[in-house]
Amino acid sequence: MAAAPTVHRVTIDGESIRTPRLVLRPWSIEDAPQALRIFGDESVTRWLSPAMTRVSTQESMAQLIESWLEAPPLGPAGRWAVTRAADDRLLGGVAVLPLPPGRADLEVGWQLDPAAWGLGYAAEAGHAVAHHAFEAGADELFAVVRPRNTRGARTATSIGMEWVGETEKYYDLRLQVYRLRKGELDAPRLPGA
Repeated sequence: MAAAPTVHRVTIDGESIRTPRLVLRPWSIEDAPQALRIFGDESVTRWLSPAMTRVSTQESMAQLIESWLEAPPLGPAGRWAVTRAADDRLLGGVAVLPLPPGRADLEVGWQLDPAAWGLGYAAEAGHAVAHHAFEAGADELFAVVRPRNTRGARTATSIGMEWVGETEKYYDLRLQVYRLRKGELDAPRLPGA
């Protein structure tokens, strides 16, 4: 039985997306010191390879953020810094990006500071960017999760995504695939469905 999706009020205001607890905003070079805390942590980046490896220096983090800003994704795609609304603390990042190799499918991905794990922030951020992507024209979104990444799988189902199988289509890895269709966002699930 799939978990019932976690539903949060979402407001999209230009480039920012708000939920009751979070503000998703464009990245800034000034985020590099705090972002290194997340993207420099092996417990976070072990699940991102080969798409991304651990960032080792603040300078490298600033360069990575700069590359994100120089080539912003178009349409429903995007990258956002995830901050806590109460104090503007950077908690991580969330993205909607085309999946390789064909780049026709859109992936929702999230990376959070381990100190923020287990509080529902990743699901809340993923749910918020799903609203953005669907309002911008996407029909469906995917999350791809390595088989042993149980935390990632729980987050995908908390967003409201359903497991649809395994594939080696993306990143040349065997991955669990979760999907969310536009009409399923925030839809109640029947018991046993």
